[in-house]
Amino acid sequence: GQAIREGRADAGILIHEGQITHQREGFFLVKDLGEWWKEKTGMPLPLGGNIIRKDLPPYVIEKFPLLMRESVEYSLKNKSEALKFAKDFGRGISESEAESFVSMYVNHWTVDYGEKGKEAVKIFLDLAFDMNLIPEKPQISFL
Repeated sequence: GQAIREGRADAGILIHEGQITHQREGFFLVKDLGEWWKEKTGMPLPLGGNIIRKDLPPYVIEKFPLLMRESVEYSLKNKSEALKFAKDFGRGISESEAESFVSMYVNHWTVDYGEKGKEAVKIFLDLAFDMNLIPEKPQISFL
């Protein structure tokens, strides 16, 4: 957003809070990439994930996903407490915007991709490879 505001760019991809604050900042939406992805693939857009190196000790590889899942499940069960904590990391957003933003990204997909979510990740990576955006198709496994 900064480059657009300063006139150094005519357009940009707004991420994070910019998705819900762009109108307030005077920007207008050209294309919602999440909607575009859904139209193109019929799948949810894989926005992020936690990756763990295979060379870490087995107990770390085994325990980390469980701890992450417990953390997200706790935040979903204790939304007001989690939002209060997360709000400190928001960049210039109101409490209601923080709640809206967090609900977009901390949900059942965060706890478990499910088969549809896993397939979406595979499609995303296959397309990235087909478009020469990544040098090779990654071999992924889900924990």
